[in-house]
Amino acid sequence: IIAGHVDTTTSAAVFADLGQLRKGDVFHVVRADGRKATFVVDDAQTFAKDAFPSDLVYADTPQAQVRLITCAGDYDRTVRDYKDNLVVFAHLV
Repeated sequence: IIAGHVDTTTSAAVFADLGQLRKGDVFHVVRADGRKATFVVDDAQTFAKDAFPSDLVYADTPQAQVRLITCAGDYDRTVRDYKDNLVVFAHLV
């Protein structure tokens, strides 16, 4: 699981372009030891925060996978938060 902000009060953040990932896209994660892990996107889905599928997102997987999570959808100024979460599902290659 890698979670990051889509933006801040002043600018875009680390996952500002996460919504552009599509099935089949490749991305890399640099590990603490400096090695790169390569992942292929399986799916990207947006979920309402009040109906977030924790079992789907956080479940054990049969192979090495990653979930990239950020905020999405409309911004609710009353609660100062986005209404949805974007989750990118990907597997290690």
